[in-house]
Amino acid sequence: MKKYIKTIKNLFVVVLLTSIVTSCTKDLDIVPEDDQTVLSDALFEDENAYLDVLAGAYANLSLTGVDGPGSSNIQGLDAGTSQYGRTLLYLQTLSADQMIWSYENDPGTREIQRNIWTAQNPVILGMFSRAMVSVAFANNFLRETTTEKLDARNVTTATRAEIVTFRAEARLLRALSYYHIMDLYGKAPMVLETDPIAGFNPPQVGRAELFTFIESELLAIEGDLMAPKTNQHGRADKAVSWMILAKMYLNAEVYIGEAKYTEAIDNCKKIIGGGYSLATNYAHLFMADNNTNSANNEIIFPLISDGLITQSYGPTTVMINGEIGSLEANGEALGVGAAGWGGAIRVRKQFAQLFDGGIYSGDSRNTIISGTRDINITDISDKDQGYIIEKYSNATSTGTFGADQTFVDTDFPLFRLGDVYLMYAEAHLRGGSGGSNADMETYINSLRTRANNPQDNFTAADITLDFIIDERARELHWEAHRRQDLIRYNLFTGGNYNWAWKGNGSNGISLPAHMKLYPIPSASLASNPNLTQNVGY
Repeated sequence: MKKYIKTIKNLFVVVLLTSIVTSCTKDLDIVPEDDQTVLSDALFEDENAYLDVLAGAYANLSLTGVDGPGSSNIQGLDAGTSQYGRTLLYLQTLSADQMIWSYENDPGTREIQRNIWTAQNPVILGMFSRAMVSVAFANNFLRETTTEKLDARNVTTATRAEIVTFRAEARLLRALSYYHIMDLYGKAPMVLETDPIAGFNPPQVGRAELFTFIESELLAIEGDLMAPKTNQHGRADKAVSWMILAKMYLNAEVYIGEAKYTEAIDNCKKIIGGGYSLATNYAHLFMADNNTNSANNEIIFPLISDGLITQSYGPTTVMINGEIGSLEANGEALGVGAAGWGGAIRVRKQFAQLFDGGIYSGDSRNTIISGTRDINITDISDKDQGYIIEKYSNATSTGTFGADQTFVDTDFPLFRLGDVYLMYAEAHLRGGSGGSNADMETYINSLRTRANNPQDNFTAADITLDFIIDERARELHWEAHRRQDLIRYNLFTGGNYNWAWKGNGSNGISLPAHMKLYPIPSASLASNPNLTQNVGY
């Protein structure tokens, strides 16, 4: 059992009481845009309840319900198509050039990985709905912690001081969800804690308005968040806020048509100065004890996973079980049983080729297993085609294993320092001010040195934007960044870069420009007449 489970008042267990989850999703059905959330005052007779309710917002990033891994607190969606991290992974990674899912009868996966999705896709609905549930949980907490309510409950001065930080964290979690919606869908229903609880159809806001809202929220709460690396494991601090801002600024030309690379560098520098350091071993980042091994110095914000307490079909459970080869049956060493899920996930040819060449043979990021396999996948249902990898593991750095052989203990590293180094370099190359060639060289070479790659003495002249996009794939594959990266480089749509099964062609075909955004789910449109569909769908 992970230590944080004991130290955060059973953050992801006790806090997800049925009464809390039910009330936080009351009348929300499939798409919780009316945000009806009412909690009983009796709940707050114990002042510890404020942390419990906040924890419900965090738990929504890891769990889908309170009745086990197969339960869902969103009516009409199952756990597999609505877990926050898993749907994020599918929409950012499965849709691009790094991953293939063998079982195309799983709802929504065929359309995502072949880039033939529609507004009825359950994964697209799942991500949109789960993100809006996060908004609902955050709004609920803010609604229950107004000065008026705290006065009426005679909340103590000590608890009020803590609640200032709690409220900042709730606003950050709401901003995080709106950031993901902005990136994936381009527009969203805007729901705040001050809006009516019943009978309210939220107005739709576009990317520019979302960008401004998220930015203003994160800037406003910075002083109330805890300093980097001082909060409890799994809770957000200033560095998480800076990371969201850095991501937004790096992609600002996509989102709002304005270059904000200087702002991206500014926030990267804040994170780098926050006391983080690279994990001593790349593999530590993706192991079952990544909350306590050297990865804990690098991971800025994880999505929590625990094989006993927070069982869910989240991204690390999916990837570790799924990466076990159909031919290799290599799961025993990875802590999930020899067969795992029987070859559920493989890699596409174009990703595997990024590790071609002698300098990558001993690169610790290269966990590709080729064996007798063909690099090409001509038949997605043939699990013996295509290479596999062993990036994630349910083993620990000390030689033991996670508590369960299906539901893993491995946290998903949503944000980490290695990404910050690469973002700094890219923003500097794209013309942002405040960076330096010397720092860029240091950051890139430190990643290469950590990876045991012999080519770790780059000069600024060697580091190009083309190098960065490939190095991001080598460093950050299967971490839910790839679609966003390809869009920023104008490589996702169009025909500048094709990969296996892009556009449903075995060798890849051009995608129309409107597919840079996912459609607003049909169920969401039906539930709120203020919403409109994205162009092209």
